[in-house]
Amino acid sequence: MALLNRPRNSGRNAAVRRASPPGGAGVSPGETRTPWPGLAMAACGALLAWGVHRLLPAVPMLTASVVLGIAVAHLPGVRTVVRGAARPGLSLAGRRLMRIGIVLLGLGLGLGEVLRLGWATVAMVVGVVAATFLGTLWLGRRLGLRGDQPLLIATGYSICGASAIGAVSEVSGSDEEDVAASVALVTLCGTLAIAVLPLLQGPLGLSDPAFGRWAGASVHDVGQVVATAQTAGPAALGEAVLVKLMRVALLAPLVAAVALALRARRRGTRTASGRRPAPVPLFVAGFLAAAVLRATGLVPGAALEWSRTAQEALLAAALFGLGSAVHLPTLARTGGRAALLGLGAWVVVAGASYAGVLLTV
Repeated sequence: MALLNRPRNSGRNAAVRRASPPGGAGVSPGETRTPWPGLAMAACGALLAWGVHRLLPAVPMLTASVVLGIAVAHLPGVRTVVRGAARPGLSLAGRRLMRIGIVLLGLGLGLGEVLRLGWATVAMVVGVVAATFLGTLWLGRRLGLRGDQPLLIATGYSICGASAIGAVSEVSGSDEEDVAASVALVTLCGTLAIAVLPLLQGPLGLSDPAFGRWAGASVHDVGQVVATAQTAGPAALGEAVLVKLMRVALLAPLVAAVALALRARRRGTRTASGRRPAPVPLFVAGFLAAAVLRATGLVPGAALEWSRTAQEALLAAALFGLGSAVHLPTLARTGGRAALLGLGAWVVVAGASYAGVLLTV
């Protein structure tokens, strides 16, 4: 796990110091640090993203949330509030609401349906996730990207986009700017996949079900998978969702592995409260517990529908908060290398998943 090594100053303390982008006003000592203005702004951002999705169904709600967060952070007048009074609440939304949303994500896992795809498909998905994660992580280090960006981008590409980035950032103590930049890149590439992948179905000779599996194994966010696969009809959409859920199921073991690797590297260190960090974060345990609860069949359909709505709303508010931390001038300074990493990771995940589909169809 030497690839997980990173500069020692990229933890939560650095995130607090760098919460305000360069050139912006931070929260002054005499200014209130109540989270409510930022939480209210995040809630309004999620509601606006829902409206965008309703007007333009091809635009996933979570994608709209990130874009709106970035836009608000650069609007004259509003950006002063975003970097000042609203910053504590927006940062809180990006962390705490993300955790709750990830726990509820577990209730969306139909483990029985996923396993009915067969062990060959399970092995294919595991192989695609491993190849994408390790390949992207290695390439990011070779390109010299700073901080945790290689780790976060690798996670986003290999599992489920922004949600996975948020989960790993919680255990790695990643800098807020690294998280925001990684979310922006992964969201952009996942959105482009909606337009690019359907154009390749014919040239690659993929049947509708095979195309669905390819989309489910290679596109990042669940909403982006649905938008991509539905272009090939219901058979493709059904296969895509099941394969995608299988990738989401690997979120917990991946986060746990990262946590254990970092814990081993920091052996003997303690948190600010004087306790050693937990080997498996509480929200990851909650994700697994929710998935097991769903598998028992004890959760009523109405409760599952409510949890799906709550999960999307919480993740939308969290991603709006993360998007608001993006500072485009700072991002532009590493934009070339980050874009190159995004392109390389896209080639890896698309190539590995295409090979996997050919072997398992």
